[in-house]
Amino acid sequence: MNKVDYWRELAEYDMETAKVMLDSKRYVYVGFMCHQAIEKALKAYYVKVKNELPPYTHSLILLVTKTGIYGEITEEKKGFISFLDPLNVATRYPATISKLLNILTPEVCKNLIQQTERELQWIIAKL
Repeated sequence: MNKVDYWRELAEYDMETAKVMLDSKRYVYVGFMCHQAIEKALKAYYVKVKNELPPYTHSLILLVTKTGIYGEITEEKKGFISFLDPLNVATRYPATISKLLNILTPEVCKNLIQQTERELQWIIAKL
C-alpha cells in the first residue's frame, strides 16, 4: 500500500470511530477522533503533494499551511480547523476534559461529525 492510501485509510477509520464514540455518548472522544481523521487526511495530502513523509505534528493549522492549501480554504473551513485543532491535545489532560464536556454537547458533536465528514471528503477528493 502506498503512503497516501495508508494515511487516507487511517483517516476513514478514525471518522468511523468518531461515529461510534457519538453513539456511545463519549463526546470528548468524538472531538478527538474528528481531529485525528482530519489530521491523517491532511497527512495523506501532504505525502501526495510533497512526495515525502509528513511532519511529526498534530497541528492542523501547520499541516494546512505546509500542504499549501491554506489559501484555498474558506473562512468557514478555517474556523472549523481552528475549533478542531486543540481537541487533540485537550483530551489528554484531566483538567480540560471537564471543560470539553461543557463544549462538546451531543448537538455540537453531531454537527462536528457532519462537518468533519464534509471536510474529510473535500481533502480525499484532492488525493
